[in-house]
Amino acid sequence: MDSRKMKTELERRLSRKDRVISYDREKDQLRIESKESGKGITVALPGIIAKWHIQKEKAIDEVVYYIEEGLHAMEDAVQLTDHEKKIFPVIRSSSFPKEAEEGVPFLIDEHTAETKIYYAYDQGNTYRLIDSRIMAKEGWEATRIKEIALFNARSLSTPLKEDQVAGNSFYFLNTNDGYDASRILNKVFLNEFEKKITGTMVLAVPHQDVLIIADIRNDRGYDIMAQMAMSFFANGHVPITALSFLYENGELEPIFILGKNK
Repeated sequence: MDSRKMKTELERRLSRKDRVISYDREKDQLRIESKESGKGITVALPGIIAKWHIQKEKAIDEVVYYIEEGLHAMEDAVQLTDHEKKIFPVIRSSSFPKEAEEGVPFLIDEHTAETKIYYAYDQGNTYRLIDSRIMAKEGWEATRIKEIALFNARSLSTPLKEDQVAGNSFYFLNTNDGYDASRILNKVFLNEFEKKITGTMVLAVPHQDVLIIADIRNDRGYDIMAQMAMSFFANGHVPITALSFLYENGELEPIFILGKNK
């Protein structure tokens, strides 16, 4: 699979009479845009091709799904008032765009050196990041959105699956509701979980649809955590960071783990 073939396949699946699809050869990017609104989504082909070599058709199916849902979300109206339960925080990489393509800044908060907090309006199968234009239209202040979003994050369920490896415990939260990584903002949940930890508490949010919590009791555990985080990061649709975080006294500290064992 090369860029030419991937471009042709995506064009075949995404072409509509009401859309314009353009290709930037220099950047190797494909843009799918609504003729009516001028809004659209730009995707980098190399990343999709890399996933295709691992996941084959599933990689294309996923990107087509997210593009379709993203374009629909852009067309749907956002109404914050009387829809407060649809507002949630989402974790993104610190390198994630700070503004929409129209140059409108997103509502963002600092989190760690590797991550930032964005705010989203849930639209069912997808969500739309809240920007200054939405806030102005609705007449909402940033503090109100942030308080409601964090409250809603605390109300999300926290089902965990446990795995024991080399004397260490690993817990995975993967509900696929779009806010799995957002659970890292639930301090009550993390503080309660910390009481169960007998070793060192380490967390990872490699992509938006997973939160990993580890009870590290030996050096092998750090290696395993690093390998897990990198694997999830490489395969996630919305990657965040391959680094892990120490959790102590309610604070997250990014750590770089140099894995030695395979």
